[in-house]
Formats: sequence, C-alpha cells, structure tokens
Amino acid sequence: MKILIIEDSNSLRRSLKVGLSNLGFTVDDTGDGSEGLSMVLSGDYSLLILDLMLPSVDGTSILKALRDAKKDIRVLILSARDLTEDKIQGLLNGADDYLTKPFSFDELHVRLLCLMRRGSLNINDSKITIGQFSLDLHLKQFHCNGIDANFTPNEYKLVECLFTNQGKVISPEKLSEYLAGQYDAIAKNSIEAHLSTARKKVRAVGYDLPIRTKRGFGYFVEGN
Repeated sequence: MKILIIEDSNSLRRSLKVGLSNLGFTVDDTGDGSEGLSMVLSGDYSLLILDLMLPSVDGTSILKALRDAKKDIRVLILSARDLTEDKIQGLLNGADDYLTKPFSFDELHVRLLCLMRRGSLNINDSKITIGQFSLDLHLKQFHCNGIDANFTPNEYKLVECLFTNQGKVISPEKLSEYLAGQYDAIAKNSIEAHLSTARKKVRAVGYDLPIRTKRGFGYFVEGN
C-alpha cells in the first residue's frame, strides 16, 4: 500500500514517513505543493496525507486537481486550520477525512485504516487468500494456515506486492519502487535477500512460499 505525504514541515513529514514505513507502508513525501501535485497525478498511490498551507501550490488546489483528474485515491487532510468551516470546506472539496494538528499518531493510523476500508482502492478486500496462505492488508500480517510468519516490514511489503498482483510477473524495478518509494531504490540482491529470509520463515512453520522467478523478467505468485 503506497502513501504520499505532502506536508511542508520537515520534522513532521520525516516523523510520519518513519512511523508509517515501520508499519509496513511504502511512503513517498514532499514539502512542496507543485512537486506534490506532479507526484500524485503521475503516481499510483492509494492514500494521500495532505497539508493545506503549502508553498508553490496550496493543498486545496491539489485536492481539486486530483478530483478533476478522477484519481482513485483516498485523501486525509492534515491541517492546523481547526474551524468547523475549514473542515466542511475541505470535505466538500473532495477530501475523505480531516484531522487537525496537533494529533496523535495512533489516531492518524486508525483513520488511514478506516479510509482503506471504504470501497475499492487498488484492492477490493482487506484479506487475500491463496491456498493455505493469508495476507491481511490492514494488520500487515502474513499467515501460513493461521500461523503468523512474523515478517519484517520489507519482507511483508515484498510479499504484499506479489500477492496483490497474482497472475502478473513483477519486475525487480517495480518491487524496488514498492519497497522503497518512487525516488529511492533497493538493489536486486537486496530483494533476493528479503525474499530468501521470507522463504526461510515460511519453511520454519512447514510450508513453501509460492513465489517463483521468471528468469530475465521478475517474480510471480504461483497457485490459486
């Protein structure tokens, strides 16, 4: 699940990115409205955390452009503007939720989980089951016949990307973007290392991870 944060406070933006990344999300961020508008229109994000007071392009203009483009993305406004009129206007402009600063990270997390449950984003359910394997997209857990494999965030994100794209071969470049974000990269040998560790954890509880390699192309999930 990919999240974009557009927030001009460097300290808050970094804190949100670290916290959400530790929860298993793939996070991109920017403090500039113009760059943020370009990123959200060209990217494949599921959730957007949006400040209203931004340099270059304000948050309201970003929100309107996003809705005019009919992008399928959930938007949480995160703003110091706490008047009822501000909240109403933000929701009428197309936001899905509105959270005022200061806020608790736990509340932000819960609100994002609630937004993920509203309709379809890139997936239609909170769980994906393939054979004896179950992926919980909300709790960020991978189970083998009910047993939690205890994946690290990167191991989980790697498996999540492949399970949510069952039937497709995913290139190492696409996996790298899913794990690290649009503007960072993870080397192919690091992807192989995460996959190898995930396989070992699944074997430790008596199963084989159904991820296969198509030489020269990438990885795919085998099974129904």
